[in-house]
This record gives sequence, C-alpha cells and structure tokens, in this order.
Amino acid sequence: MSKAMIAVDKSGSYRVYVTVTTDLVQEAVSIHDTTPVASAALGRVLTAAGLMGIMLKSDEDKLTVNFKGNGQARQILATAHGDGTVKGYIANPYVDLPLKENGKLDVGGALGEGELTVIKDLGLKEPYMGTIALVSGEIADDLTAYFYISEQQNSSVALGVKVERDLSIGAAGGMIIQMLPGAEEAAVDALEEMIGKMEPLTTSISRVMEETPGLSQSGIVRRLMEEIFADMPEKYRLQALEEREIRWECDCSRERMARALATIGKEDMREIIEEDGKAELQCHFCLKKYDFSRQELTEILNHM
Repeated sequence: MSKAMIAVDKSGSYRVYVTVTTDLVQEAVSIHDTTPVASAALGRVLTAAGLMGIMLKSDEDKLTVNFKGNGQARQILATAHGDGTVKGYIANPYVDLPLKENGKLDVGGALGEGELTVIKDLGLKEPYMGTIALVSGEIADDLTAYFYISEQQNSSVALGVKVERDLSIGAAGGMIIQMLPGAEEAAVDALEEMIGKMEPLTTSISRVMEETPGLSQSGIVRRLMEEIFADMPEKYRLQALEEREIRWECDCSRERMARALATIGKEDMREIIEEDGKAELQCHFCLKKYDFSRQELTEILNHM
C-alpha cells in the first residue's frame, strides 16, 4: 500500500500531490512479468492514475488513463477510483528496446506515436472524455500537456520508476503540481526555478530511504516533499492538507465476466457452446482466469 500527500502553499497559489508507489508498482510488474522498459512504462501510468484518482471528489468516481501508440508497447491503460484503488496493464509486457543515449529506459520509444485519452465517470449521464496526441510518450510530459489542453489546468507532472538489475522495483513515485486560481506570479517563477533544478524523482526517493531506514511510508512521502520544496521562499512553502492511500486492487469477478460473455451475441454464444462446450476468460488487469462450463454458458444464453 502506497501513501500520498496533498498539500497547498501558504499563499494559496498551488496545490501538490506527492506519492511513493514502490510497493504498488512492484505488485503490478510481478503480476504482469514485465521487462524493464515495460515496468517503467506501466509503473509511471499506474502512479499517475493513482494521483489523478485521489483528485476525484467521490470515492465512487472513476477515471481511466489510456495511452495508445504505434510502438511495441501498443497500449498502457490504468483505471483509478476516488478511494485510491488503481489497476492497470500494458498490452505487450515483453517490449524490449535498447537504452537511450543517456542510459535511461526508452518509454517514449516503446509507446511511439499515438494518443492519450482520459475518461472520467463522475456519476453523470455521460462521462467526460479528453484526448490529445502524445507529446513524447514518456507519460509525464503527455499528462502535463493533457491537463493544459483538455482541462485548462497549468500543471507539472513528474513520474519515475527505478528498475534494479534483478528486475525488482527499487523506487517509484510521482508528483503533480497544479496552479490555483489567482496564483501569484512570483510563485510561478519560484516553481519553475525549482522544477528546473529538480533531480530525478527516483533519485530523491532512493536517497530518503537510504538516509532514514525504517521510516514509515507516510514519513518517506513527507520527507520527500520537504526535500523537493526546501528552497522555495517562505511565503510559498507547503502546508500538508491530507494524507491518502493509493493501492493496487482489481475488482474483477465471475459475475462481471458473465456479463461480458452476455455481450457477444446469441449466435456467437451458440457457436462456443456447440464447438467448445466451455469458455475461459482472463482479466487483463490481474490475469485471473475464469472458466465457464457448457451448463453455465447455456444459462447465460437463455438470459440473453
């Protein structure tokens, strides 16, 4: 379970969401058996979706972040709820590319050119949907552009996933800074200077964990936030508002899979019953398999 902190500066110019998601990303990549670049890509999307989820007003509100590209990864999708639960998958968990010239994992190359779609289901008649072309495929850049273009929200998104030599997740986390109405120009300038000097998020997370062994998840996030914003002018220093949890949780069930089967049409269902006599469905998110017998399929058909 990962902790997240929500804070606002003293002047009311900006709000910050910070989280360390090392455990959450480790759980996801263990399920999907991902290569290093796929781990980094999926971990960034899950972290971002988790932060965007806790921005929602109600625990029941839901959002889906869907990256589609023409690269080997093809698609990375994550769904998050207002209660902090998140799940996701990458279409090709075995994507493998050389490192970039700077030695970093090539997440942008894995996605290629494509688009980002964010769908928010807020309990209204129609969900909100915003789509933009991918800026770089590196996830954080694309989400920064999404907030500006689709939500008219000046934001800065930072995401990081450190993959160790044994393919485990050494560190993962994210931060979203959003300007508030009436933000002071001096606050914007100070943030731009801070962001320009920021080291990679995983470097900061790793250092905090090494310097303070045994520190709780909450303590790590607080310490991380303090270090990142340490040089901000006193007027724009942060005040913690709320602590939240972000955790991996897949809500698939036999009932949901049965409903999915019921959507394929009567003719196709009859064909499955006659030719196979059974069906096996697998959840994209947690990879759990659900077997349906001939009798169960016949019952579904009779109710279609």
